[in-house]
Amino acid sequence: MRPHVKYAILIAAVVIQICLGGIYAWSALVPALEDTAGLSAAQTQIIFGCLFGVFTGSMILAGKLLGRFGPRAVAAVGGLLFGAGYLVASFAGGSFWMLLLGISLLAGLGTGAGYVCPLTTCMKWFPNHRGLVTGISMAGFGGGAVLLSALAEALLSGGVDVLMVFRWIGIVYGLSMLVAAAVLRFPAGGQVVRRRPTPPLRLLIRDLFFLALLLGMFCGTFAGMLVVGNLKPIGLAQGIPGGWAAAAISVFAVGNAAGRIAWGWISDRTDERMIPVKLMSLAAPLAVLPWATSPAFFLLLSFVIGFGFGACFVVYAARVASQYGPARVGGVYPLIFFSYGVAGVLGPPLGGWLYDTTASYRPGIILSCGVTVIGLLGSLWLLKRARASRLWAFARQSPSDQRGRSADRGGDPFPVN
Repeated sequence: MRPHVKYAILIAAVVIQICLGGIYAWSALVPALEDTAGLSAAQTQIIFGCLFGVFTGSMILAGKLLGRFGPRAVAAVGGLLFGAGYLVASFAGGSFWMLLLGISLLAGLGTGAGYVCPLTTCMKWFPNHRGLVTGISMAGFGGGAVLLSALAEALLSGGVDVLMVFRWIGIVYGLSMLVAAAVLRFPAGGQVVRRRPTPPLRLLIRDLFFLALLLGMFCGTFAGMLVVGNLKPIGLAQGIPGGWAAAAISVFAVGNAAGRIAWGWISDRTDERMIPVKLMSLAAPLAVLPWATSPAFFLLLSFVIGFGFGACFVVYAARVASQYGPARVGGVYPLIFFSYGVAGVLGPPLGGWLYDTTASYRPGIILSCGVTVIGLLGSLWLLKRARASRLWAFARQSPSDQRGRSADRGGDPFPVN
């Protein structure tokens, strides 16, 4: 295989992630949905929350299919489902259920199928720079909201109906994902993954390292989603002018994309000890955010929080690859990633409910900071205990060493099913 092929695959991975990352631009479409489709604010957030739930849940199945059928087929199915979902939504009229079917279910399934393919494929093509290429690939997802938000605002301000915007998203993004999917492939000899199957869930939930990753991902994304889901209202409530408060969403997205690249580079040069450091990079700006009344300072904190939030989607994937092997990323990482979906469903609505109850966003921000600190302390404790565990020692060995060790111990702690 010629060297330039892997860079073409990396570009295709970024294109897929840019298309999928547009889901973060949902708030740009909410006012139009409320005005023209007659949806309530609660209904728009149910659609958004269910999208993340389906997205992260479907990654578990997509990870299993990836090893059997390869990234090209799975990503192509993702593109078809994603495009079809937005096309269905474009014919919804004022039907909440049609929008739920199209955006939450179909596009959610497409997002889950499409997201896992670039992640695993890039790790296989760049084994010595897994964190960096994962960060570059995932930066597309973080920055996709900036692109779609700008496009949606331009179309809506030009008088295009929001349902027609959905139609254009379905056509353009769906076709773009199909073209990019055609480029994806595993390196020679890596199309089918059978030697390193996904460890049984009953063993993973007893693996302290896995639990540390699960806790860190949930706490970090809970805090990030709570803030980004309410970022503009937070700014307005703190006296930030409307234009600056709206700009904070794009600044957060830029920080998110930059964080994925930077933390990917850092992850290649460090180990699991960066998990608590990453959580600290979120907790520190969150502790200051409630008192940010200067527009410039508010934007700076939005960037820093986005930067720390972006780490969640690189650090944990890289640690899964180093701990369990690249061949198991497609099976293990979706289980960890599912906690992000749970955080996405819980975080933004809870922040809004706390505001409705207290007439202030400070309780929600303080809660997000507290959850991050819990994740920091909990992951430190779990990692400390995990280093002495049998599964930790086993997973750190080479495959040939593992076979010898498993024979001495009476079986592989992660056996082949």
